[in-house]
Order: sequence, then C-alpha cells, then structure tokens
Amino acid sequence: MILRKPSPEVEPNALDWGAFAGDTYDGWGKQASLRWRVAMLTASMVAIAVGVMTVLAYWSVSVTLTNSVDKDLQAKANALLSQTVDPSFFNNVKSEVDYFRAYNADTRISIRLPGWNFTAGDDLPLLALPKGEKTAVATVNGDRVFRATNDAGATVILSRDMTDTQDLIITLGLALLTFGGLGILLSIMTGIVVASAGLRPLVRLQSAVDQVTKTQKLTPIPVVGNDELALLTVSFNQMLAALDQSRQRQAQLVADAGHELKTPLTSMRTNIELLMLMQKPGAPQISDAEKKALEHDVMAQMEELSTLIGDLVDLAREDAPERELEETDLAEVAQTALERVRRRRPDVEFRLNTMPWYMWGDSHSLGRAILNLMDNAAKWSPADGVVRIDMQRISEDKVQITVSDSGPGIPVEDREKVFERFYRSIQARSMPGSGLGLAIVQQVVERHGGTIAAEESDDGGAMFRLIMPGYEHPEDLVLAPKKPSKDQFIANAHESRPKQGRATMFRNAHDSIEN
Repeated sequence: MILRKPSPEVEPNALDWGAFAGDTYDGWGKQASLRWRVAMLTASMVAIAVGVMTVLAYWSVSVTLTNSVDKDLQAKANALLSQTVDPSFFNNVKSEVDYFRAYNADTRISIRLPGWNFTAGDDLPLLALPKGEKTAVATVNGDRVFRATNDAGATVILSRDMTDTQDLIITLGLALLTFGGLGILLSIMTGIVVASAGLRPLVRLQSAVDQVTKTQKLTPIPVVGNDELALLTVSFNQMLAALDQSRQRQAQLVADAGHELKTPLTSMRTNIELLMLMQKPGAPQISDAEKKALEHDVMAQMEELSTLIGDLVDLAREDAPERELEETDLAEVAQTALERVRRRRPDVEFRLNTMPWYMWGDSHSLGRAILNLMDNAAKWSPADGVVRIDMQRISEDKVQITVSDSGPGIPVEDREKVFERFYRSIQARSMPGSGLGLAIVQQVVERHGGTIAAEESDDGGAMFRLIMPGYEHPEDLVLAPKKPSKDQFIANAHESRPKQGRATMFRNAHDSIEN
C-alpha cells in the first residue's frame, strides 16, 4: 500500500471566470453593464456640472437685476435729496411728488423733511440706517425699498414692485432647468455612444477569450490603435504566447519523457519476466553467471529509471515560475557541489579555484546546475583524471566559471546539441545518464541572466564556460542593482530554451502530439 500526502485544496484557476462569479459587489452596479455604468457616470458628472451652473446662473442674474434696481432707486433718491437744499422745494413738495410719479409709474415715493410732522407722498416703511450709513435698502413684502438721508435730515424713500423682475428671474430659472435636463439626456446618449465605441476593443477581447476557452486555440488578437486598450490587447497576446510556450514545453516533455521511460521500462520488464519464468517448475534454466548478469541489468535499469525520474522532477521544478530569490555566494555553492561529487568519484582529482561572487538567485537551482557540470566532467574523466573548476571576474558585474575535464571531449557538431533535452551523442549512449543534466544547467543559467557554451579544454577534453551576473562584494549587490522581480525571473525562464530545437529522434513524437 502506498501512502500519499493529501493534496491541498485546489484554488480556483485564474482563468476560470466561473470560479469567481460570486465575487462581485452588491448594488446597482452588480446588474448594470459596464456600458451603462460609464453612461450613468458621465450623465451624473454632467448633471452635477449643469446643476452647479444653473444655480450660479440663477443667482448671478438675480443679484444683477436686483443691483440694477438698487442703483436706479439710489440715483433717483439722490436727485431728490439734492433738491431739498433749495428753500423753494418746501413749498412745492406735493408738486414734486406728483411730477416724480408721472414719470416713474412703477415707483412709489415718500419724502420727509426736517421739522415736518407729516410725510409727503406714499406711506412707506422707514428702514433703519446701519451705523454710520446714510442709505439703506431691503425687500419688504415683495417690494424693493430704498432710503436715503442727507446731513440736513431730509429723507427720501423709494419703493419699486419687484413682481416683473421676479417673473423674469423665475422664467430664466425654468429655462435653465429645461436646457439643463436636455443637456443631461444628451450626455446620457453621448455617454452610451462613447462607452460603446470605447469598450469595443474590450468586446473583441472578451470574444477572443471566449474563443480561446471554446477552441483552445491560442490565436493572437489584432491590435487596433495605440491607446491603453491596445496595450491591454498586447499584454493579452503576450499572455497567450506564454501559454502557448507552456503548452509546447508540456507536450515536448510528455513526448520526450514517454520515449525515454519506455526504453528502460521495456528492458526491465523483459528481464524481470525472464527471472520470474525461471522460478516456475519445469522452466528452462540458465547458468548462475547469466542469472547474476540479468539481476545486475535489472538493478542498473532501476537505477537508470530512478535517475531519469529525478531529472524529470528537477526539470519540471525549473519550469515552475515561483522561485524564491536570495543573496547567493557562487563560491560557496561551488564548494558544496564539489564536496558531493568527490564522494562519488574519489578516483578523480578535482582542482577548485574560486573567488567571492554574490548574485540574486535560487541557491538550490544554482547548486544543482554546478553539480551537474561537475558530475558530467567526472563521468567523462578517466581514473586519475583531473577536473578543473575555475572562477574569474571578467568585468565589474560578470564572472566566468569554467568546468574542464580530461575526457575525450565533445565533437564540434554536438557542442550546441548537448543542451537539448534527452540528447545523447553516439559516444554518450553507452554511458549512464538521462540526457537531461546539461539541459537543466542551461535552463538554470539562462533564467538567472547568464550564458553557457561547450568548448574544448586545453588537454583535449570538454570545457563548459559560464558567464554569470553579480558582484564581488555583497554590499555592491545591495547598493548597485535592485533585486530582480519575479516578472524578470519568469521572463528569463521563458527565454531559457534550446535555440536549436529538439533532438531529431523526438521531433516526430512531438509533432504527432501537436497534431
């Protein structure tokens, strides 16, 4: 019985819109479409602007007309006061009042002269004068009343009916409200038209998403214009490209892994069936030497299968974008890898020349990459051979790492192919290995912003040259460059793929899956 750790609860897929169907806010916006929300927002803004402008216009016209009446009353009151200084005015007050009424039918008049106990003209309210002032104005029962007094004590009070003025102001207010309402309706219609035109790229994007969901075809969307929605379309196309690359890598891994797993499994199954058949009564027997050879083959095939599965797990782990970045000392990573590989090949001499070098990265992945290079060099080096690991700074922010062996070397035509997944040259097919070690190395190096190349060492063996970013002192790493973001790390991961394509023996298998 195999005990497995319970799987964690599956989170909703980011592209599964149905999983988040309930995560919407309450209110009117929950039912209304985005087009209507944009139109209503536009109409609300216009309504507020129209309302404010209507109130300001109404207030401005009302104040202007009232001030105009006040100025007219003040001018006429001052003219009458100037006549009170003439002694003859006292004898002709009644005629002056009648004369004023004849030419100002809409204005009532009241004159109070010093020393008089009566008022000439109409009975108008006597407004109180503000302290230090000789004039006063106020609205009394719908009439505009103006009082003016001179130094001699003469007082003139004028009153004008404001009914016509108020009617004009009310008419203006109604006109403003009418045109404002029409403006709001027009703004709603304009908002709908503008929203429909502006959201048309989003509608195309939605249709494309629906098409991708239904057909699983990651076809890019045509980009129209250069505005924010066009940039959104570009970002969506980039996402489709990333998904397509992920799908291709998955298909490639399945095809390659299926082919590579089939060979050891078939051979191991045949040998195990043969050993089981020999246990049956009456079955033909083989010699003990042949039996031991079969058992040795089964163990070797199991070891090969375990190595292959482990490399596949590491390769899948390197494909995962979520990696924790930390300050890493490559010299320490190389030293740790060297201690491990020495235990595997004690008959090989390892010469390590390192220097402090710090970079932001995944220490586990970097350690696996350097260990793979050392394992590869040790595998191809004969007994008493020499493996040289050298670190040397080539610029302020670049270090060169070379791993050389004393083996037969790599033919020129295979130096680029050795980084392909599952690629094994003719010489390598008789050696143990999965053909994934150098592919993992290249993937790790390139996603950390480095490069790797296969060359020939000074003594004719193979040499792998790595160029990695970083700094010699940790304080330079903290002060000079910023810690790389996950987006940059993922972008490097997307680019860290063999440039020469897949191994020839797997192309047909991959194409059959794609088709």
